[in-house]
Amino acid sequence: MDKSSVSDFFVIKALEDGVQVIGLTRGNDTRFHHSEKLDQGEIMIAQFTEHTSAVKVRGKALVQTSHGEIESE
Repeated sequence: MDKSSVSDFFVIKALEDGVQVIGLTRGNDTRFHHSEKLDQGEIMIAQFTEHTSAVKVRGKALVQTSHGEIESE
């Protein structure tokens, strides 16, 4: 795997209590492998790895990446 594809960090800031951040695996079968729960004002700094190919965010949160930022609804 190319090193640049796993080095980008992103920030998730919870805008309400109970925001769920769920990591999804890489490979033929995508599965949940990690879950965190954030309360309002908490942030999580994360990155994609050889095992994590996607992240699902449930709840109202601000997600900041090197490509810009987006707010979930």
